[in-house]
Amino acid sequence: MSDLKTYLAVQRQKVNRALEAMLRADANSPRIVKAMHYSLMAGGKRLRPILCLAAAEAVGGNSENVIQAACAMEMIHTYSLVHDDLPAMDDDERRRGKPTCHVAFDEATAILAGDGLLTLAFEILTNTDLSVANNAKPWLQVIQRIAAGAGYKGMIEGQMRDISSENTKLTLTELEAMHTLKTGALIEAATCAGAILGGGVSAQIEKLKIYARQIGLAFQVTDDILNVEGDPQLLGKAVGTDQNRNKNTYPALLGLAASKTFASELIDKSLQALESFDNSAKPLREIARYVIARNR
Repeated sequence: MSDLKTYLAVQRQKVNRALEAMLRADANSPRIVKAMHYSLMAGGKRLRPILCLAAAEAVGGNSENVIQAACAMEMIHTYSLVHDDLPAMDDDERRRGKPTCHVAFDEATAILAGDGLLTLAFEILTNTDLSVANNAKPWLQVIQRIAAGAGYKGMIEGQMRDISSENTKLTLTELEAMHTLKTGALIEAATCAGAILGGGVSAQIEKLKIYARQIGLAFQVTDDILNVEGDPQLLGKAVGTDQNRNKNTYPALLGLAASKTFASELIDKSLQALESFDNSAKPLREIARYVIARNR
């Protein structure tokens, strides 16, 4: 675990440096830039960009070549959090240990900051030389996957199902489908993006897609568990909110013990998907175990 902590810290620092270079803000910056920067640089695990980098390494690629895609993933993830926290959605006041964007600024600014981060992500994704031989096809594939994962058939549909199912009890199958979209779609897109840009072959990309789908669902199950028994100081946000809003969660449907067992089973499946990979996939294996061992 100490090796993983070092790996995550190094990769997180790499991502943060790149993000800071892509979106600078100071006292003289426009208000919208300050709001975007505030949310983007508020901290966080940087799981999606790190998965993007690690997937490139797992297929024998250079993670330096995918940093743009990795940062774009974090921008899209942050935009989704800014909008998720809005009064019209979950109406949360804390995120990553700080006031949420609409609290720190105002609701209209938060909406526009989210929009700004989403569109900046695609500006970053297309800021590559597509005229270079063999460069255009993988980047276009990545852009398509990310757009689909973040779009109305992916993350947005998952969020819509989450909102519309409040006060309505879902089946386990329905809950899995919702979270595969809401949380898993972007994790899957990030991992596949790294594999594609890292030069992975179709069989490798398909295995990593399975891996990502399993850890994406396990991540959400663990989030649900932490919302029940997590430490708000470590999480940087309130706990118990899912129950207060009558949200469909794994602990509510299965109970805490069964939810933890289910998360472990998902991680086992994710590790099985990596069996054909060599030691270059070690970070991905460690990240899978970290997903359910984390306390924040």
